This record gives sequence, C-alpha cells and structure tokens, in this order.
Amino acid sequence: MDILRVSDLRIGFTVHGLARDVVKGVGLRVPAGKTVALVGESGSGKSVISQAIMGLLPRAGSVTGGEILFRDPLAPDAVIDIAALPREGPGIRALRGGRIGMIFQEPMSSLSPVHTIGNQIEEALLLHRPMPKAQARELIEAMLKRVGFKNPHRASGLYPFELSGGLRQRAMLAMALICQPALLIADEPTTALDVTIQAQVLDLMRDLQTEMGMAILLITHDLGVVANMADEVVVIFHGEIMERGQVEDIFRRPRHPYLKALLKASPHFDMQEGERLVALREARARPPAAAKPAPAPAADAAPLLRVRNLHKTYVTGSRGFFGKGSLSVVKAVNDVGFDIRRGECLGLVGESGCGKTTVSKIVMRAVTADSGEVIFDDGHRRTDVLALEGEALRAFRPRVQMIFQDPVSSLSPRMTVKSILREPLVIHERGEAPGQAERVKALMQDVGLDTRFLNRYPHSFSGGQRQRIGIARALALDPDLIICDEPVSALDVSVQAQILNLLKDLQAERGLTFLFISHNLAVVNYMADRIAVMANGRIVELAPRHTLFTRPVHPYTKALLRSVPFADLDRKLDFKLAAPGGASDDSGWGSAFKHGADDRELTHLALGGGHYVLARPNADVKELVS
Repeated sequence: MDILRVSDLRIGFTVHGLARDVVKGVGLRVPAGKTVALVGESGSGKSVISQAIMGLLPRAGSVTGGEILFRDPLAPDAVIDIAALPREGPGIRALRGGRIGMIFQEPMSSLSPVHTIGNQIEEALLLHRPMPKAQARELIEAMLKRVGFKNPHRASGLYPFELSGGLRQRAMLAMALICQPALLIADEPTTALDVTIQAQVLDLMRDLQTEMGMAILLITHDLGVVANMADEVVVIFHGEIMERGQVEDIFRRPRHPYLKALLKASPHFDMQEGERLVALREARARPPAAAKPAPAPAADAAPLLRVRNLHKTYVTGSRGFFGKGSLSVVKAVNDVGFDIRRGECLGLVGESGCGKTTVSKIVMRAVTADSGEVIFDDGHRRTDVLALEGEALRAFRPRVQMIFQDPVSSLSPRMTVKSILREPLVIHERGEAPGQAERVKALMQDVGLDTRFLNRYPHSFSGGQRQRIGIARALALDPDLIICDEPVSALDVSVQAQILNLLKDLQAERGLTFLFISHNLAVVNYMADRIAVMANGRIVELAPRHTLFTRPVHPYTKALLRSVPFADLDRKLDFKLAAPGGASDDSGWGSAFKHGADDRELTHLALGGGHYVLARPNADVKELVS
C-alpha cells in the first residue's frame, strides 16, 4: 500500500506579478514502511514538494495542478487529496504534525529559542492528542529517551541553544514522532552534522521506522546517505523527474546523464592521485592547464606557518550571589602544534566542538590564545603572530585571509558585490579608485563570475555563486595563507565539486597555501596533502593523506572513517559500529591512547613517513601500527 502518491504535481510561484512554474508534473510514491529518497540540487524543487505535502507553501506559491493523495493506514479506505484541502483549514491541520511529521534541515532556526524542548514537544502533542499534562510529560520523556537523550527529565527543561547540533536534531525528531505519524518527511536532516552524529541520527531513524512502521520521504543531496537509507530513489532537476527506481538500479545502472553526472561529482576515497571531480558546471570556462603553475618551494625551506603549544580555555557557567555558582573550565585547545609548508593544503578534521575553528581564529588573531607560539615565515622574515599589536598587526592581516562556512551571513546584504570586493583594498590602501575597479573585475573573472554582476547584491546569487564571491574577497589582498573553514558544507554535491575544483586551480596557479577545516572526510581527502585529526582540543593523529586513510592508527580516526556513508551499495555503513557513544568518547579507546591524571603523559609518537599519533611514550610503535 502506498502511504503517499503524488501525481502530475505542478506548483507555481507569483513574484512581482509574474507567474513561474517551479515543479512541473512531478510524480512519486512512498510505500508503507519504506524509505524513498528525493535527490537533486538546490533549486530543483525538492523542498517545495515537501512544503506542498505539509500544506506549508509560502503565500506566493500554490498548487496549480495534480494530486497529493495521502492514505492513512489507520483508515485505509479514506484517501485525502492534500492539494485540494483549504490552505489553513481543519483538514490540513489535523494531518500536519499528527499523521504527517517533518524534520527540517536546520534545527536551530526551526526550534523556538524562548521555549524549552519539553514545552515545544508538548505543544505538538496536545494539539493532536488532548490529554492531562502529567500524562503528556510521561509520553514526552519516554520519546526523548527513545531518541537518545540520556536524562530525558533534564533534557525536557533545556532550551535549544543549550544543546549540540546532534541533540537539537534528536529533539526535532522527538517532536515529529510524538504523535506516531504514518509518514515522516526528513528535509536534509543531517547536512550540518558531523559524520559520527549523522550516523547516529540515521541509525535512530531506521530503528524508529522499524518500530513504528512509518514511511519516510528523505530529501537529500548526499548520495552516501541515499545508498545507506533508501529503498527507492527519485532524481529531480529543475522541477522535473529525471529518473526514478529501486536503489539497486539507480546506483548500479544509472541511465540519465544528470544522474551519472551527480555520481561523478561526489568526492570519494577511491580517487586516484591527480584525479579531478567532474562538476556539472565548472566555475570557469578556461581549463586549469592554461595557467602557468606557481614555482614550488625549496625542499629545505622553512614552513610558512609554525604552530606550537597552543592553549585556549573557556570558563562557562555563572557566579551567583555571595560568590556561589557553578563554573567549569573547558580546554578548547590543548597543546596543539603543526606546520604548514608553502604551497600545501593541510586538512584539519574532527567533530564539532573539538577546537578546529578556535585554532583557526587564533591564527587569524580573532581569538587571543592563553599561551603558545604561531610563527609566520615568508622566506624573508619570521613574524611572531601572537606578539603583534597595533599597526604591526594591521599590516600583517592581509597575509592571512579566511573563507567562511556560510556565504549568506559572511557577506553584507546591504553592499553590492563591487563594494564587498573593493572594501579590503580600501581598508589597506591598495591603489587608487581606477586601479581598484580593475582589480575587482579581475577577481570576478578569477572565480568565474560575470563582471556584469558587480552591481548586484548577495541575495540575488545562488549559494555556490555567493561562496565564489567569498573566495574572491579572500584573494583580494594576495594572501600567503587562506584558512577555509567548512567552505562547502552548506553546498550541494554539484556546486561543492565546482568550488573544490576552483580552489585547487587557484592553488596551482598562485601557489596558495591552505588550512582546510572540515568534518567531511571525503572532501578533505580530495583537497589536502596532509591531514591533522583533532579530538577534545588535541591533535590525535597527523599523516599524509593517503597514509591516514589507508593505515589509520588512533581509535578516534578509525571511528570517523567507519562513520562515513559511501555512495556504494557494496560498502554499506554498519550504523551500530560507526560511533555508538560518539567518536570523541575515549571510554572505548585502548590504554595506549588514554592519559592519566596528567595530560603530559601523552606525546606524539613518530610512526615514520611523517605519520604521528598521540599515545603514551612507552607504547610499542610496532604494536600500534599493526
């Protein structure tokens, strides 16, 4: 039996009096107890279809044709056409949140910041199943326990900002499932999560699906998630279905060129040295071979950046009246050190909260370290970055630039692209106005954007185009080092390939040096020459890219690699083995990798070939490697 059947669905939007179809005759089905994945790029119509099913289309949008038939297993003879229901009538309200649940991509923006988790779940429950508050609280705490909260009573009294990203997503899942829906719509439920947390959330969804017998419509652009979760796959492009079928047929026998291109655009661990991602649309028309490669540095040259013994602690909590209160010290960065050679890309990976971004902010001088050393050596002069102050710091800032994770919030909505790209040149007094205008045009061409777009504002660009503007801004002052902080985590697979290829091309042409921060191991594998793995504020393993992925030694690195979903049906992810307590939980690590009361008991042991692992000094190196 099909829980949901969408036939010839057409959805149009009216903007400034002009009508435009964004979904053009889509048809799909979601059988009872099965998972159907809806796959496509941003702007393909995936989320609009989910909004239509939930009756949540914006005012400018409307269903202009077709049917959305919902068959409730509790009343199989009654079929409801959701498309024909009044927009805010009792019919759609009874279904939405009751028989059809939904979890959204960004739990922080879809949860109320001023209400506790328990209150928000209680509201969803009492709307559809009125009952005494005491009974509702029991059900809520039972559901919170089912979705993985260790202390459900305490969790129900917490606010969303007090939870990590993974726990917020679990709270969203509890809210969507509290009324035991027949259909769960999951719109990019794990995009912003680490691989280990993603594995836990996906495993939880599978367990609850089996337990409750519900159907899932999974909306995603991650083909690894699709291969591990879906029974059927529907591929959509520009509002039209390109291909649909069983997951076996889609991955083993793809037919449509668009689906084949999506599969080739995903970075994976089997890529050969020098192999390039096949982007659907390259960022620049000219081939990278047309550019002259930058000269390689001498083999004995000093590293461009030398970081030693970085420490940063934060004090959390509050001090109450008369000095009473609860204060706790968190070691965000704990004795971190590494080198970055000129022209190389060092990858920095780890779960959220491990200290990656704090390290990058210390190098950028956006955060002040408690202690440590950061030496910048351009071949002519050694600079102690942490000692710089005043005019000396201002003069140094152009040498290190940053590409941020979210291209929307990192670009001013009130400035044109021309103003955004010219601003660094004006601040650092690089040239006169005519020369700056020429430089801005050259930057646009470097990142593959039309110079006619210079007078537009950021909101008129796609996510990938906005990220290219961010890259152009980082290049404006010709930096020696660029820190990339999760630069593609918010982008689709196809746009991600475009941006990664662009960064590699620019690195080859200009001899750029990258510190590339990400939790996506496949992306780091494609970009980095060497990789540092960070856990609980410390670098636990450092190795050349190929060595780290083929011969990982530290249990934390192994847990991260076990949690990566492959877009390959022959290498299904074992969710139970991935990271049951989170990869950074050291209770499962061997004694060789655990410290006692003193952190200094651990040291970085050399395993050969530039491979280092954090372990006890007396640990047997041969035993660790084997």
